Amino acid sequence: MKFFISFLFFFILKVGFSQTLYLDKVSNVSKRTYTYQKTEDHKKLKLDFYKPKKVKGELPLLLYIHGGGFSGGKRNDKNTVNFAKNMAARGYAVASISYRLTMKNRGFGCNTRSKDKIEAFNAASEDISLAVQYLLKRKRKFRLDTRKVILVGTSAGAEAILNLVYVHNTKILPKAFKFAGVISMAGAIISIDQITKETAIPTQLFHGTDDKLVPYNIAAHHYCETNSEGYLVLYGSKAIANKLKKLEQSFYLYTIDKGDHSWSGKPMQRCIPEILNFLYYDVLKKQKRQIDRTI
Repeated sequence: MKFFISFLFFFILKVGFSQTLYLDKVSNVSKRTYTYQKTEDHKKLKLDFYKPKKVKGELPLLLYIHGGGFSGGKRNDKNTVNFAKNMAARGYAVASISYRLTMKNRGFGCNTRSKDKIEAFNAASEDISLAVQYLLKRKRKFRLDTRKVILVGTSAGAEAILNLVYVHNTKILPKAFKFAGVISMAGAIISIDQITKETAIPTQLFHGTDDKLVPYNIAAHHYCETNSEGYLVLYGSKAIANKLKKLEQSFYLYTIDKGDHSWSGKPMQRCIPEILNFLYYDVLKKQKRQIDRTI
C-alpha cells in the first residue's frame, strides 16, 4: 500500500511538472554575434543568435527585425533581448538582425517621397533575405530546421517582413524556399493583390485601431494628405486578415481597441502566450485556424 501511494505521488508530481517543448521554458540560453553581410560602405551587418543549450536536434528559427522607421532602432535593445531569450528558452533558435537604416537623417513621414519609402521597404527586405541566406548555408552549424523559419517584426520591421513575404520578389533566396510563418506587430504593406492561396502562410497580426503611423485597415501611411510627397496607401493588419479570411487561409488577428502605435513593441512583453499559441498550433502543428480577437 505504501509503495502504491509513493508511486502515485511520484506520478502526479511528474505530470504536474511536465514541460512541453515550444510552449514551456525547457532550457537555459546561449548567445553569439555574427556578421552576415558587409555593405558597400564597408559597414558590417550583424545578427545575434540565441539558442537553447539543452534542446537537441534541428531547431525552428525565429528571425526578428526591429522597428525604428528605417532610421533607428537596435537589434539588441532590452525588449528584444528579453524576447529572444524567452523564446529560445522554449526551444526556438532566435536571430535578431541589424539592417541598413536607409532613412537615417531623412525622416519617414509625409515629407518623404513615397518612392523612397518603398525603396526602404525593399532594402530592408533584401537585408533580411541575406541574413536568411547566411543562416540557411550554415544550417548544420546552427542546427536549423529550414522548413520552419518564421519572421517576426515590429513597426518598420513588421513592414519589412510583410513586404518580403507578400510583395517583394526576392532573388536572393532559393525559389523552393518558403517561410513557415510571419508575426507582424503594427505592420502594413503597399498591396494585398499578391496574397493568394499559393503565397499565403500562417500570419499573426497585432495592431491598435488608433495607430496614427501605420494604418490598422486601409489608409495612407502616417495618414498623409493626398497632395503630400509621402502619400502612400497601405494595407494594415485588418485588411491583410480580411484577405486571408476570404482565401480560407490561416491568420491570427489580435486587435487592440483604441490602441496606438506604441503597441508595436508591447506584444513582445504582454502577449507571449498568444505568440506561443500561434507558433505551436498554426506553424508547427500546421492547424488551419482563423482567429480574430479584440481586447
